[in-house]
Amino acid sequence: MAKKKKNQDRSVIATNRKARHDFHILETYECGIALVGTEIKSLREGKASLVEAFATIDNGEVWLRNLHIPEYSMGSWTNHSPRRTRKLLLHRSEIDTLDGKVRDGSRTLIPLSLYLKDGRVKVELGLAQGKQSHDKREAIKRRTEDREIARDLGRKFKGIKA
Repeated sequence: MAKKKKNQDRSVIATNRKARHDFHILETYECGIALVGTEIKSLREGKASLVEAFATIDNGEVWLRNLHIPEYSMGSWTNHSPRRTRKLLLHRSEIDTLDGKVRDGSRTLIPLSLYLKDGRVKVELGLAQGKQSHDKREAIKRRTEDREIARDLGRKFKGIKA
């Protein structure tokens, strides 16, 4: 009997908005994360911070560092440490290509978002290259121009004269 496709709902727990401002995202990967019991309970409450998080590749394994998951409020002595290093789950071929790309140039692995998908916690990992300050100013300028164009088109559509 064929498996029925489940609803692919993604409930976002945390996003790293500053990453898209500070880095050019070249590629994205979806990967699982190895957690302990109290961590998943804390994440289901919607508590996590990706602000200073980054990923490294050590001995053919991908590790997520500085991800802050606060202790579970109802936990006891079994609580986890909030900033422990967590293993990311990727296929061997993906790890090898990421390792080559990270070693090749000035690229790094940044977690972009943390979300629940089909009851499991997933991390959207981005292969990123740092932006220069003039790139950041150009992005802000482009965003402002797009916002003004949309505003003018909306006024024109509604018949309001500027």
